[in-house]
This record gives sequence, structure tokens and C-alpha cells, in this order.
Amino acid sequence: MTDLASLFHTHITERQRTATEALAETGFDALVISSGQVYTHFADDQDAPFHPTPHFAHWCPMAGPHHLLVVRPGQRPRLIRYAPEDFWYEQLPLGSPFWASEFDIEEVGTVEEAWKRLGSPEQAAYIGNETERAEAANLELNPAGLTARLDWNRTNKSAYEVQCIEEATVLAARGHLAARAAFLAGASELEIHYAYIQAVGIVDHEMPYGSIVALNEKGAILHYEHKRANVRNGDVLLIDAGAQVRGYAADITRTVAAPHCDSRFADLVDGMVKLELGLCDAVKPGMPYGDFHHLGHLAIAALLKEHSILKADPEEAVELGLSRPFFPHGLGHHLGIQVHDVAGRQGAPDGTLAPPPPQHPTLRTTRTIEAGQVFTVEPGLYFIPMLLRPFRENEHKARFDWKVIDELTPCGGIRIEDNLLVTSSGHRNLTRPHLPN
Repeated sequence: MTDLASLFHTHITERQRTATEALAETGFDALVISSGQVYTHFADDQDAPFHPTPHFAHWCPMAGPHHLLVVRPGQRPRLIRYAPEDFWYEQLPLGSPFWASEFDIEEVGTVEEAWKRLGSPEQAAYIGNETERAEAANLELNPAGLTARLDWNRTNKSAYEVQCIEEATVLAARGHLAARAAFLAGASELEIHYAYIQAVGIVDHEMPYGSIVALNEKGAILHYEHKRANVRNGDVLLIDAGAQVRGYAADITRTVAAPHCDSRFADLVDGMVKLELGLCDAVKPGMPYGDFHHLGHLAIAALLKEHSILKADPEEAVELGLSRPFFPHGLGHHLGIQVHDVAGRQGAPDGTLAPPPPQHPTLRTTRTIEAGQVFTVEPGLYFIPMLLRPFRENEHKARFDWKVIDELTPCGGIRIEDNLLVTSSGHRNLTRPHLPN
């Protein structure tokens, strides 16, 4: 059985070490992080779903707004817990969570009392969105240099963080299996979504992101949000859905072809499954992520040539940009507390940016791959009319089989996505043990 308390102790020890270094490098003596405050929709009195400040969640998995965490080098972190007496909303007791022994915990009943307990520490930085209160406490608000260093340190995951992601993966895999079964039974997008939610055992706002449940041509809309209730017995299902545990997310995509689907598209799905696994096998420390993304384009161009959709060798197709309309997004992104985790485009801990190259402008990460990183690998192959349209009339139009493209466009697209932990010798696929295909 996993000893969460031990894993968390090691995690907090590392947080204290990296925070101490970041504070010294930026000239601060202390760091205050709030879990954040709720906000309402414009001209409304309804609160948006609450998400804690990610840097607070990096230290503490306690839910709810207005908590304050105080970090000082050489001292146990101090946690001021906001615990109001309330009859509007249920307030759960803290109990004895596995993480509590790592903090000096104080409980207060009002937000004002929380900030009064904090006082006005000197040479202290603040991260969060309660900026008026932080400014009144003479804290420096969200300093860029310090935040960048803390973002950088979030990229390499502790064993505790990996455990959380794996537990989320178990839940998400359960949902994907239920969604696949519902699809093959002829369910609508809405019914497939319900099957997923029920299998995971959550409600919508507990998901780390809104699920993408796309039948047929809607799979070519990368962030398709709707859930059609009147379309059933689809040829193709593309489902991108995750789960979260203690604030950490799993992010998984699968594409399933029904038995009655066009066999040419079903063969492309099979090819993309093998292609994605091959890309996973290529992951190793020291590889620039841009090079990894380039490998993805070469592999997709080769698959398109194999199926006579493109009439060009892979190297030439990528050089001429012929693979980009079929694969218009990045190969993946860092994963953690945020689904699209931070610091992917940082070139250094101080926040220096490393922008993506012009030929691959959608890359979410330009980092060098290192042991301890967790990121997604999600190659895609789509038939998107608006992206293919310019090639119908330009100098490369003869390199495309437009008849096949038009016949497969109603099938939408394909995306296969796993979550990988980079190890010292290669990688460990966090998804496949729980969702083999």
C-alpha cells in the first residue's frame, strides 16, 4: 500500500529546498501564498467553480478559498486555515489528513482574522489573487522573477505528484472504458459523456477540464465542447477526458472506429495507435522537445504517404509544410496541477522565454526533456477543411489525393494521448497499464 505521508514528506522537503533557493536568488525573506478567493461571473451573483492558486496546491492539497501559507527558510511552513461557521455552504472539518503533520496549522473563522494573523512580514513576496489584502500587508505582489523560478521547479515531479497523477489515471481509464462501450452500443455524445462521468464517479465541475466527446466530423474540431444528444451510432468517437486526484490531473485521448466505419479510416486509427507508441519509445532525457515534435510530423507524414493521402517522402512533406494541415497542434504539454502545466516555454529558471520556432508555432513546450518531467504525447491526424483549403489551389495541390481526403473528411480526426514520466533511462508510460488501447 502506498505510504502517502512518507511521499508527501519528501515532497515538502524538496519544496522547502527549492523555495529557499528561489527566495535567496530574488532577495526575499519569506513567501506568502494564498489558496485564492472566489469570483463571480460578470454582473451576476453566482460564483465560478473555485480552483486554488496552483502554487498553493503545489504545497498543500487542502481545498477551499482564503487559506494562507507562509514559507520561511529553515522553518516549518505555517498554514492559516480559513474555517468559517456557515449555514449557506457546508464546511467540512479538517480531520487528520496525511499531509497535516508537515505544517504548523492555525484555524480562523474570518478572512480578516486570517490576514490579521499573518501581519506584515518584511521582505516577503505574495502569490495569489487576493491582491488588495496582500498590498495592505506590504507584500510584493506576484513578483515575476520568483514566480518564474517556482514555475520552473514545478516541471520536475516528485514521487508524491506522480502517485497523484497515476491515481487520477486509474479513474480516467475507468471512464474511457465506459465511454467506449457506450459508443459501440450506439450512444450519443451526451450519453457517452454521462457514461464517462458515472464511471469515474464525479460531477462535471470536478473534472480537470471539460471533456471532448466528438462523433464523426466533430473530431476535427480540436476543442469541441458540445455534447449532441441527437446523433447516435457514430462511425468514429474521439474522446479527450481526464480526472484529478488531490489537484493533479490525468489527460487521456482515445479514438475508436466503429465496425461500420470506413475501413480506410479505421486503418489510419490503427496506424496512429502504433505511431503514438513509437513516439513514446523515442522519449529520453536530453532531447529537445522541438526535435521530438519534429519526429511526430515525420511519422504522420510517413503514415499519410503509406495510405496514399500524401504523395511525398516524409522529410520533403514536413519541409514543405504538407503535414501541418493534418497535424496543426503541438505533440504534447507538461502535465501536473494544471492540465497545461506551466514553464513549458521557459528557457531558464529566471523566466527567460524560449518561443516556439516559426514552423511549429503551436508548441506548448520548447524545453529540453529531463528526467522527472511528466508530459502528454498526443499526435493527431485530422481532416480539417479550412486548413486543407489553401493547398487545393497552391503549387502543392498535386501532392494530395483529394478524392480520398473528401471521402474521409466526414470521419473527422484521430488523436491518441498518453501521459509519460521521463526516467533517467527513457520513460514510463503512466496511461497504458490502465488503458492498454
